[in-house]
Amino acid sequence: MSDTIPGEVLVMGAGTIGCFIGGSLAAAGVPVTFVGRPRVLDKLARHGLTLTDLDGSKHKLAAPTLRLCEQVPVGARPALVLLCVKSGATAEAARELAFALPAGTTVVSLQNGISNCAAAGQAGPSLNIRAGMVPYNVAEIDDGAFHRGTPGRLAAEDDPALRDWLPVFERAGVPLDLHADLLPVQWGKLLLNLNNPVNALSGLPLRDELMQRGYRRCFAALIDETLGVLRTGGIVPAQVAAVPARRLPGLLRLPDWLFHIVAARMLRIDAKARSSMADDLALGRRTEIDALSGEVVRLAQEHGLSAPRNARMVALLEAWPQSPKRWTARQLQDALGL
Repeated sequence: MSDTIPGEVLVMGAGTIGCFIGGSLAAAGVPVTFVGRPRVLDKLARHGLTLTDLDGSKHKLAAPTLRLCEQVPVGARPALVLLCVKSGATAEAARELAFALPAGTTVVSLQNGISNCAAAGQAGPSLNIRAGMVPYNVAEIDDGAFHRGTPGRLAAEDDPALRDWLPVFERAGVPLDLHADLLPVQWGKLLLNLNNPVNALSGLPLRDELMQRGYRRCFAALIDETLGVLRTGGIVPAQVAAVPARRLPGLLRLPDWLFHIVAARMLRIDAKARSSMADDLALGRRTEIDALSGEVVRLAQEHGLSAPRNARMVALLEAWPQSPKRWTARQLQDALGL
């Protein structure tokens, strides 16, 4: 395996995912520039960057070694850009990248949902934009400290410009797989992400929420509805979790005692893990519910269908800032008509 590094990396969106993946690459010797909001950059400038995971790995990058910018630096020529902004900021970020970087610069969208790559391509047509998928959960557990709480491997659309990066990502502990068609993988991940709004409204850590059958029933209902829409659309989601997507709803509905036994691999989540949507609610930020349940609603409408439970989750998350509360499992089941 070659130790050659193909060039510099620019992280567009220094949030939890951007800091963890970009920081992992920097710890492996890759020159990385982090572009982000002052709120995050100020913490990195004071505390440096600490990366940990559920396997016990730990990396510490001292603050003076970090390259931190609020905008894409003038004259930047990265070999690879990791687009990690929230969905609502995709078009703005792509326009900034297209203005500042040479035509043909390779950009991988490591964002939730299905449509961000297309949105970025429309806003920044001069860029070589490829869809990507992040399978794991990353949480900010302290100032400048980011923790990966679940397992998995990154995925992206195959592109010649990405192939030389594979050994680099592998050495950095964030292995990357390339796919000729990423859409089934994206939908497979979106099915799992339908737990994000359930987790956010529960107010619980991920593992604690999944240990309660009532919340799992809500998650299962959202998956069931989405699988029906996907069948109509002729889309077969890839298996991203330990079990095939079609088996997930039945598994989630098992009694607690049996679920804890059968789903031991799914429950390989440490106590620090929580959904990024829960973090958004806690900080009063707009969530990415439109890129998750909203995608399901739009696909259903394209085929003359409805997705009432996913539409209800969109409404609940959008209404939360006006009436914040922790939803019990029973309350959430009632809201979804279960």
